[in-house]
Amino acid sequence: MEDKLPSTPNTRSGDLGEVIGSHYAARDLGYRMIAKLRWKDHRQMPMRGDDIVGVRVPQSGSVEFLKGEVKSRTLLDRRTVAEADKALQSDNGRPSAHALGFFADRLDEKGEVDLADRIYAAQLSTRIDQHQVLQLLFTFTSNDPRKILRESTTTYEGPITRHAVGLQVPDVQAFVAAVYAKVVADASKP
Repeated sequence: MEDKLPSTPNTRSGDLGEVIGSHYAARDLGYRMIAKLRWKDHRQMPMRGDDIVGVRVPQSGSVEFLKGEVKSRTLLDRRTVAEADKALQSDNGRPSAHALGFFADRLDEKGEVDLADRIYAAQLSTRIDQHQVLQLLFTFTSNDPRKILRESTTTYEGPITRHAVGLQVPDVQAFVAAVYAKVVADASKP
Protein backbone atom coordinates (compact mmCIF):
# COMPACT_ATOMS: atom_id res chain seq x y z
CA MET A 1 0.00 0.00 0.00
CA GLU A 2 2.70 2.51 0.97
CA ASP A 3 4.48 2.04 -2.36
CA LYS A 4 1.33 3.41 -4.07
CA LEU A 5 1.24 6.59 -1.99
CA PRO A 6 2.93 9.66 -3.42
CA SER A 7 6.16 10.48 -1.62
CA THR A 8 6.61 14.22 -2.25
CA PRO A 9 4.60 16.93 -0.49
CA ASN A 10 3.48 18.48 -3.81
CA THR A 11 2.20 15.19 -5.22
CA ARG A 12 0.49 14.31 -1.96
CA SER A 13 -1.15 17.72 -1.86
CA GLY A 14 -2.33 17.37 -5.46
CA ASP A 15 -3.75 13.89 -4.94
CA LEU A 16 -5.55 14.94 -1.75
CA GLY A 17 -6.93 18.01 -3.55
CA GLU A 18 -8.36 15.71 -6.25
CA VAL A 19 -9.96 13.47 -3.62
CA ILE A 20 -11.57 16.43 -1.83
CA GLY A 21 -12.63 18.06 -5.11
CA SER A 22 -14.25 14.80 -6.29
CA HIS A 23 -16.17 14.46 -3.04
CA TYR A 24 -17.37 18.05 -3.38
CA ALA A 25 -18.57 17.41 -6.95
CA ALA A 26 -20.44 14.29 -5.84
CA ARG A 27 -21.98 15.64 -2.65
CA ASP A 28 -22.70 19.25 -3.53
CA LEU A 29 -23.15 19.16 -7.29
CA GLY A 30 -24.74 15.72 -7.64
CA TYR A 31 -22.32 14.18 -10.13
CA ARG A 32 -21.49 10.48 -10.25
CA MET A 33 -17.77 10.27 -9.63
CA ILE A 34 -15.22 7.49 -9.42
CA ALA A 35 -12.22 7.39 -7.12
CA LYS A 36 -9.70 7.32 -9.97
CA LEU A 37 -6.68 7.28 -7.65
CA ARG A 38 -7.68 3.75 -6.57
CA TRP A 39 -6.36 2.58 -9.92
CA LYS A 40 -2.86 3.93 -9.41
CA ASP A 41 -0.55 0.95 -9.37
CA HIS A 42 2.56 2.87 -8.29
CA ARG A 43 3.29 6.22 -6.67
CA GLN A 44 5.02 7.47 -9.81
CA MET A 45 2.13 6.56 -12.11
CA PRO A 46 0.74 9.75 -13.60
CA MET A 47 -3.02 9.96 -13.90
CA ARG A 48 -3.32 11.47 -17.35
CA GLY A 49 -6.37 13.38 -18.41
CA ASP A 50 -8.62 15.67 -16.47
CA ASP A 51 -8.23 15.97 -12.70
CA ILE A 52 -11.95 15.44 -12.08
CA VAL A 53 -14.54 13.91 -14.39
CA GLY A 54 -18.16 13.29 -13.47
CA VAL A 55 -21.53 12.61 -15.03
CA ARG A 56 -25.13 13.06 -14.01
CA VAL A 57 -28.47 12.37 -15.62
CA PRO A 58 -31.11 14.91 -14.61
CA GLN A 59 -34.89 14.40 -14.93
CA SER A 60 -34.73 15.43 -18.60
CA GLY A 61 -32.72 12.28 -19.31
CA SER A 62 -29.87 14.01 -21.13
CA VAL A 63 -26.36 13.38 -19.86
CA GLU A 64 -24.42 16.21 -18.22
CA PHE A 65 -20.66 16.11 -17.82
CA LEU A 66 -18.26 17.66 -15.33
CA LYS A 67 -14.71 18.60 -16.24
CA GLY A 68 -12.66 19.72 -13.26
CA GLU A 69 -9.19 21.06 -12.65
CA VAL A 70 -7.71 20.97 -9.15
CA LYS A 71 -4.92 23.26 -7.99
CA SER A 72 -3.34 22.64 -4.62
CA ARG A 73 -0.88 25.30 -3.52
CA THR A 74 0.29 26.82 -0.28
CA LEU A 75 -0.28 30.22 -1.89
CA LEU A 76 -2.70 30.42 -4.78
CA ASP A 77 -1.74 33.02 -7.39
CA ARG A 78 -3.02 34.26 -10.75
CA ARG A 79 -0.44 32.21 -12.67
CA THR A 80 -1.76 28.99 -11.12
CA VAL A 81 -5.35 29.95 -11.95
CA ALA A 82 -4.24 30.72 -15.53
CA GLU A 83 -2.75 27.18 -15.72
CA ALA A 84 -6.08 25.78 -14.55
CA ASP A 85 -7.94 27.86 -17.14
CA LYS A 86 -5.69 26.49 -19.89
CA ALA A 87 -6.36 22.92 -18.73
CA LEU A 88 -10.13 23.55 -18.61
CA GLN A 89 -10.03 24.94 -22.16
CA SER A 90 -8.25 21.87 -23.56
CA ASP A 91 -10.37 19.52 -25.69
CA ASN A 92 -12.69 22.45 -26.52
CA GLY A 93 -13.66 22.67 -22.85
CA ARG A 94 -15.03 19.14 -22.78
CA PRO A 95 -13.71 16.18 -20.77
CA SER A 96 -10.94 14.41 -22.68
CA ALA A 97 -11.76 11.22 -24.56
CA HIS A 98 -9.12 9.41 -22.51
CA ALA A 99 -10.63 10.51 -19.18
CA LEU A 100 -14.18 9.68 -20.28
CA GLY A 101 -13.12 6.26 -21.55
CA PHE A 102 -11.37 5.48 -18.27
CA PHE A 103 -14.43 6.69 -16.35
CA ALA A 104 -16.89 4.65 -18.44
CA ASP A 105 -14.72 1.53 -18.17
CA ARG A 106 -14.72 1.78 -14.37
CA LEU A 107 -18.51 2.26 -14.28
CA ASP A 108 -18.92 -0.77 -16.54
CA GLU A 109 -16.73 -2.84 -14.18
CA LYS A 110 -18.94 -1.76 -11.26
CA GLY A 111 -22.07 -2.93 -13.07
CA GLU A 112 -23.32 0.55 -13.94
CA VAL A 113 -23.68 -0.48 -17.56
CA ASP A 114 -26.47 1.96 -18.51
CA LEU A 115 -24.47 4.97 -17.37
CA ALA A 116 -21.28 3.65 -19.00
CA ASP A 117 -23.19 3.10 -22.25
CA ARG A 118 -24.49 6.68 -22.15
CA ILE A 119 -20.91 7.94 -21.90
CA TYR A 120 -19.73 5.71 -24.73
CA ALA A 121 -22.66 6.87 -26.89
CA ALA A 122 -21.94 10.53 -26.15
CA GLN A 123 -18.36 10.01 -27.23
CA LEU A 124 -19.02 7.93 -30.31
CA SER A 125 -22.31 8.95 -31.83
CA THR A 126 -24.21 11.86 -30.30
CA ARG A 127 -21.15 13.94 -29.41
CA ILE A 128 -20.91 16.11 -26.32
CA ASP A 129 -22.32 19.59 -26.75
CA GLN A 130 -20.60 22.32 -24.74
CA HIS A 131 -23.96 23.07 -23.08
CA GLN A 132 -23.84 19.60 -21.53
CA VAL A 133 -20.61 20.45 -19.68
CA LEU A 134 -19.93 22.18 -16.38
CA GLN A 135 -16.34 23.16 -15.65
CA LEU A 136 -15.11 23.22 -12.06
CA LEU A 137 -11.97 24.96 -10.87
CA PHE A 138 -11.30 23.60 -7.39
CA THR A 139 -8.47 25.07 -5.32
CA PHE A 140 -6.94 23.83 -2.08
CA THR A 141 -4.77 26.52 -0.53
CA SER A 142 -3.63 28.31 2.62
CA ASN A 143 -4.35 31.84 1.43
CA ASP A 144 -7.80 33.31 0.81
CA PRO A 145 -8.64 32.38 -2.82
CA ARG A 146 -11.86 34.39 -3.17
CA LYS A 147 -10.49 37.45 -4.95
CA ILE A 148 -8.45 35.49 -7.50
CA LEU A 149 -11.27 33.01 -8.18
CA ARG A 150 -13.84 35.80 -8.48
CA GLU A 151 -11.61 37.58 -11.01
CA SER A 152 -11.20 34.35 -12.92
CA THR A 153 -14.90 33.60 -13.17
CA THR A 154 -15.96 37.16 -14.00
CA THR A 155 -13.40 37.51 -16.81
CA TYR A 156 -14.16 34.06 -18.26
CA GLU A 157 -16.18 34.46 -21.47
CA GLY A 158 -16.36 30.91 -22.76
CA PRO A 159 -19.54 29.11 -23.78
CA ILE A 160 -19.33 26.51 -20.98
CA THR A 161 -20.70 27.20 -17.51
CA ARG A 162 -17.87 27.41 -15.01
CA HIS A 163 -17.80 27.27 -11.22
CA ALA A 164 -14.85 28.00 -8.96
CA VAL A 165 -14.53 26.69 -5.42
CA GLY A 166 -11.73 27.50 -3.01
CA LEU A 167 -11.00 25.40 0.05
CA GLN A 168 -8.81 27.34 2.44
CA VAL A 169 -6.88 25.45 5.12
CA PRO A 170 -4.60 27.53 7.39
CA ASP A 171 -1.54 25.31 6.77
CA VAL A 172 -2.12 23.09 3.74
CA GLN A 173 1.19 21.25 3.99
CA ALA A 174 0.72 20.40 7.69
CA PHE A 175 -2.83 19.22 6.93
CA VAL A 176 -1.64 17.04 4.04
CA ALA A 177 1.19 15.59 6.16
CA ALA A 178 -1.26 14.73 8.95
CA VAL A 179 -3.68 13.03 6.53
CA TYR A 180 -0.92 10.90 4.98
CA ALA A 181 0.52 10.03 8.41
CA LYS A 182 -2.93 8.73 9.38
CA VAL A 183 -3.30 6.79 6.10
CA VAL A 184 0.08 5.12 6.59
CA ALA A 185 -0.65 4.34 10.26
CA ASP A 186 -4.05 2.85 9.40
CA ALA A 187 -2.58 0.79 6.53
CA SER A 188 -0.05 -0.82 8.86
CA LYS A 189 -2.71 -1.99 11.33
CA PRO A 190 -3.59 -5.69 11.20
